[in-house]
Amino acid sequence: MDLLIWFAIFVFGTIIGSFLNVVILRYDTGESILSGKSACFSCAKNLSWYEMFPILSWVALRAKCGNCKSKISWQYPLVEFFTGLLFLGVHLKLNGIYFSNSPHLFLALGNLVSKCAYFYYFAVFSILIVITIYDLKHKIIPDLLVFSFAFLSLIWFVANIGFANLFQSPHFLDLFAGPILALPFFLMWLLSKGRWIGLGDAKLALGMGWFLGLIPGVSAVILGFWIGAVISLSLLFVQRLNLSGKNLTIKSEIPFAPFLILGLLAVFFFGFDVMNLGVLFSQ
Repeated sequence: MDLLIWFAIFVFGTIIGSFLNVVILRYDTGESILSGKSACFSCAKNLSWYEMFPILSWVALRAKCGNCKSKISWQYPLVEFFTGLLFLGVHLKLNGIYFSNSPHLFLALGNLVSKCAYFYYFAVFSILIVITIYDLKHKIIPDLLVFSFAFLSLIWFVANIGFANLFQSPHFLDLFAGPILALPFFLMWLLSKGRWIGLGDAKLALGMGWFLGLIPGVSAVILGFWIGAVISLSLLFVQRLNLSGKNLTIKSEIPFAPFLILGLLAVFFFGFDVMNLGVLFSQ
């Protein structure tokens, strides 16, 4: 029975992921996100119902349009798969099956909060997936998405802690976790005039602070920098070996939001705590 529920949640996630692909492709283009038929970008042929099954249609079509045989991007199945995976991860976490040691499981207010938690986390992770892919494609984080993430995170934090408890320890610091995490990014953006980092990353850090809390949020940011450094240096190394056709240099603009979001996921699901690394290595 559990496996059937897990499978159903994963499939539901892939369906949402298919919709997220539409959001990513149509956002800020003037096209309606909620209406209009999906079509091939090359030949403009409207897709049939059997060509729109998440993941399966891409595999069955061998990553090519059924009409003009133009290639279909890997983005589609990857977004669908990882949305399903994240939704399943949320279910496992909320039910204490896996990932139960990670921070910010607010279920103290009873069954209603438990049910609302599904909608909240599904919405938040959907937003973060769109931010990740959109930043990779366009090197910009849409304000509507990043402020929606910050707003939802703050509202959820306040609703679960309770307004009367906000100014009591330890919740008082977490109330200001968003601005505290965003401030260093804002200062880097201000001092470098946008050369070091984008203002969108500061806005993203605002939501991360309220989503995770101060200490876990710091861990997520630090881990994001580590991941970014490793991947950036690896790309430069590949470029030096002439294994990549892209012209990458140390001054190349690399989207940073995906690295921050990877750090957030590591902290949320696996409880990564940079503060405990010193203890780990001292043993």
